[in-house]
Amino acid sequence: MKTLIRTGALALVLAASAAAPPALAQSTPPAAESMFRATTLNLAAYGETRVAPDMATITLGVMTEAKTAQAALQANATRMAGVMATLRRAGIAEKDIQTSGLNLNPQYQYEQNLPPRLTGYQVSNQVSVTVRDLARLGQAVDATVSAGANQVHGISFGLNDSTAAENAARQDAVKALQAKAELYARATGHRVSRLVTLSEGGGYSVQPPMPMVTNQLKREMAADSTQVSPGELKVRIDVSGLYELAR
Repeated sequence: MKTLIRTGALALVLAASAAAPPALAQSTPPAAESMFRATTLNLAAYGETRVAPDMATITLGVMTEAKTAQAALQANATRMAGVMATLRRAGIAEKDIQTSGLNLNPQYQYEQNLPPRLTGYQVSNQVSVTVRDLARLGQAVDATVSAGANQVHGISFGLNDSTAAENAARQDAVKALQAKAELYARATGHRVSRLVTLSEGGGYSVQPPMPMVTNQLKREMAADSTQVSPGELKVRIDVSGLYELAR
């Protein structure tokens, strides 16, 4: 009786072992095998277009000094109110004027072998202004300096709507990618069968701010109107694609 039980158990184990290989073989993903059988190209290309900007962002401000912090703040507020009023009269909308920095710093005099001596306070108030009509840019800078702004830190140019420029760059990028794929295919004795994947990167980015005027005083701007040259912006789109080749 014991012999029969042992024989049946052994037969059951052998049957299970024989069934295992097909199960393991079925667990191998077919996609991995097919990838090794296919000839593919993984390529990258880019497209660029240049366009004239139609907007600018300028950073300007007011710096004042006084013996007390309150006096420095009050003087700064008065002058900045004049600058803001001038910007509004120049046609700059409220939403296009944003405070970008407000600082109050004590000022000290340092002498050898003596502790620092407080001499007063300095207040700096900066705003970022978006000008959507470049024809008004130079005039707006002149007006704000005349109204009391004594700091103009930098200017950057941009686009109100970059969609058209980006789409033109996309088309150039895809054409360049396709041409590269066809070149590699011919060089290796293949033809392009299909585009498997396509991805995009890059895009339009605002031009970095350029230094314009620092600690600019009214008398330095009085002789001539400020001339600003916007130049051109470069819009770039990067693409990458996976192509399958065939003989």
